[in-house]
Amino acid sequence: MRSAIINVIDRAARKAGRGLVRDFGEVQQLQVSRKGPADFVSAADLKAEKTLRYELQRARPDFGFIGEEGGLVAEGDGLHRWIVDPLDGTTNFLHGIPHFAISVALQRGEEIIAGVVYDPLRDELFWAERNGGAFLNDRRLRVSSRHNLADAVIATGMPFLGKPGHDKYLASLRAVMLNTAGVRRLGAAALDLAYVAAGRCDGFWEMGLGLWDMAAGLILVRESGGFACDMDGGQNMLDSGDIIATNDPLHGPITKLLRDTNRQAG
Repeated sequence: MRSAIINVIDRAARKAGRGLVRDFGEVQQLQVSRKGPADFVSAADLKAEKTLRYELQRARPDFGFIGEEGGLVAEGDGLHRWIVDPLDGTTNFLHGIPHFAISVALQRGEEIIAGVVYDPLRDELFWAERNGGAFLNDRRLRVSSRHNLADAVIATGMPFLGKPGHDKYLASLRAVMLNTAGVRRLGAAALDLAYVAAGRCDGFWEMGLGLWDMAAGLILVRESGGFACDMDGGQNMLDSGDIIATNDPLHGPITKLLRDTNRQAG
C-alpha cells in the first residue's frame, strides 16, 4: 500500500511529466530550426518545477521546497523539505534523446524518508519510503545479485565542458573499465540510481552532482537492498556531490577501486 506522501508525489510527478512529454515532442521538431531548442527546454524545465512546487506545496503547505532551477524557495517548518529536480537529463531532452526523468525526495531533518523517480516516456514510477521497500510501479525492487566485478555493468556520469575534475574522472573510468564487464553513460543520474535499485545496472558512480540529482535515488537504492557512499566510503554524498551505489557484494570492491584510484590521481 502506498502512503499518502507517495500518492502526493505520484500525482505531482505525473502532472509535470505530462507537460514534459508534450514539450519533448516540440523539442524534437525544433531540432531543425535555426534558433534551436535551448530556450524552449529552459522554459520546459521551469514550467515543470513550477507545477511540482504548486502540487507539492498545495498538499503539504508546511514543508520547505528546494529545486534545481529555483534553489531554496521555501523554508517551511524547518524540518521537512521537498528536494526536486524537474528534469534530470536536460541534455538528453535538449537533443531529442528519450531518456530523462523527474526526481522528487522528501527530507526530514538530515534523512531522506521518501523518494520518487518518474520516467514519463516509459511511464515508470520508481518509488521508495524509509523501511517500506522500493518499487517500480507496483513491483518490488531488488538490486542485482552479481558478486564479481568482472560480470558487472556499472553506470556513470562524466564531467562535461566547464566542469572540473576531468583527469581525475578519466583515471576512475579507466580503472572501472579494466575491471568490469562494461560501463554505461546514460545521461540522467536519478535514473542511473533507479536502475541500480531495479538491478538493471550493478552499480553507479559520479562526482560533482547536486543533491536534487541523487536524493530520491539514494532511498531507492537503500530500500532495494543496496548501499551508497561517497568516494571516501562515508555518508557525505548530499554535501560532497560524489556517490558510489552498488549491491552488497560489489560495494567493497568498487568502493576500494575508486577510492584508491582517486587518491592516486590526487
